[in-house]
Amino acid sequence: MVRNRSLEGKTVIVTGASMGIGRHMVRECARLGAHTIIIARSTDKLERLRSEILMQYDVAVDSFTLDMGDRNALRQTFETIKWQYPKIDVLINNAGFGVFTQFEEMRFEDIEHMFAVNVLGMMTATRMILPKMRQQGDGHVINVASMAGKVATPKSIVYSASKAAVLSFTNGLRSEVRKQGIRVTAVNLGPVKTNFFKTADPEGNYVKSVERWMLEPEAVAEKVIAVIGRKKREINLPFSMNAGAKLYQLFPGAVDTFAGRIINKK
Repeated sequence: MVRNRSLEGKTVIVTGASMGIGRHMVRECARLGAHTIIIARSTDKLERLRSEILMQYDVAVDSFTLDMGDRNALRQTFETIKWQYPKIDVLINNAGFGVFTQFEEMRFEDIEHMFAVNVLGMMTATRMILPKMRQQGDGHVINVASMAGKVATPKSIVYSASKAAVLSFTNGLRSEVRKQGIRVTAVNLGPVKTNFFKTADPEGNYVKSVERWMLEPEAVAEKVIAVIGRKKREINLPFSMNAGAKLYQLFPGAVDTFAGRIINKK
């Protein structure tokens, strides 16, 4: 295989890096020669990933333990990163989680934490890094949103609302920084085979209903990393769910009526 040299010598930040899609994105960046800065809550998992990368690839990798919902700690960590690294080429805002339950039954603490991590954490990290990218005249921000941000469904309406905010923010940011040499991409995914659902769907009902459409995290990571440096507006996976989201935007009433049984399988 001919090595893609587009990331060699680049510095890439990945939040939510210790598991799932984030972990695979870090590995793909390292394979392509990037210096990765990996961020997650678990020090042990970060160190295991860091050790694996250093053993397999001739690249630098640095880790920072951080809860993206803690904005004071987030600011301190990203302030350190800004001063420690002369150039940041890519910020991948991947950290996020969901809780799938009826809105009236959801704890308000879970609602607050979801928005703190999924939305405010993403915005804060982006705001901390943008001045450096603007000064460089180059950079790429990739925000992992969700198909749920395009079509809200029962039991995941708060998660959907948080990801709709991510998507809306991403679209607006793209317009604001376009003339400054900064690219902005939204990643809208359907269900992925990761530990995400251990928190979101502990009983496993939703996973059973969508198992046929579930994406492999390795394949998703490859597609996301492949767009770095390109003016790619969105990545939408899988195709069938993206088609359904477009149909919903055109005929919301009809989709609510005829797809109700599928939508209510959580």
